[in-house]
Amino acid sequence: MAAAKKNLMTQSGKEELEKELHHLINVRRPEIIKQIQEAREQGDLSENADYDAAKNVQAQVEARIKEIQNALSNIKIISNPKDKTSDNVVHVGSTVTIKDFQDNKNYTYKIVGPIESNPEQNKISNECALAKSIIGKQVNDEAYVKGVEEPYKVKIIDIKK
Repeated sequence: MAAAKKNLMTQSGKEELEKELHHLINVRRPEIIKQIQEAREQGDLSENADYDAAKNVQAQVEARIKEIQNALSNIKIISNPKDKTSDNVVHVGSTVTIKDFQDNKNYTYKIVGPIESNPEQNKISNECALAKSIIGKQVNDEAYVKGVEEPYKVKIIDIKK
């Protein structure tokens, strides 16, 4: 059997997941247990919407707890390369500003592992087409983003650790 693929994650991403896990276990879980107990006290459970709703939330919270525990049990922290030349190269963990030639606008993204990715926070997975096309590039390099419905060209404007 092949070794399980490690989940790439930044240190801050790991800390965020640990914080969420702590909140779910120590705050949400007890709140839901209390809601279930209160709903039971209302009597007949067969037609008790509060009880059903609390049980559904409980299932979602327990699933998320398990998901986070599984993710944390198999992670590899993304470390920034130590040499000075790495500051000038896009890698997982970099914050990169690119110019998109489709609309001539600049966009800034942090390249993270898949578990941490959150497009709403401009965190993109190292496995997405854009990240794959710019990893290893330097400021002023251009890259052609392939593997998407409409391939496009970008230029690296800035790289931060």
